[in-house]
Amino acid sequence: MEGKEEVDMAVSNGFMTFGQEAPETARAFGGLVDALAAESALDEKTQHLAYLAVLAATGELGGIAFHAGLAGKVGASRAEILSATLVGLPAVGLRVLDALAVAAEALGAEGQGVGK
Repeated sequence: MEGKEEVDMAVSNGFMTFGQEAPETARAFGGLVDALAAESALDEKTQHLAYLAVLAATGELGGIAFHAGLAGKVGASRAEILSATLVGLPAVGLRVLDALAVAAEALGAEGQGVGK
C-alpha cells in the first residue's frame, strides 16, 4: 500500500466492548465473518474494498480505519481504498464523505487524491 507505513488498525470502541461484554456472541459473529469470506467468490483484496464501500454507504464509520488497514495489508493501494469509500456516492449521497475522511486520515499521505 502506498502512503503511511503503519495504518491505524485500532478496533472500534464498540467492537471491543462487544468482545468483552458478549464474548461468546462475538466469537460466533467472528465465525460468521470467516465463513462468509471462505465462501466468497471475491478475492481477498476485492472483498475488503467491497466491505469498505458498504461501511461508507451505511455510515458505519467505526470500522473504516480498521478495514482500510486490512485492505492495505492485502495489496490495495491508498487510491483504491479511498475510491472504495466513494462507490456509494451516487446512491446514498454525501454521507460517504465522512468515511472518506476517516480512511484518508488512517492511511496518511493526505492530498494525493483517489486517482493516483
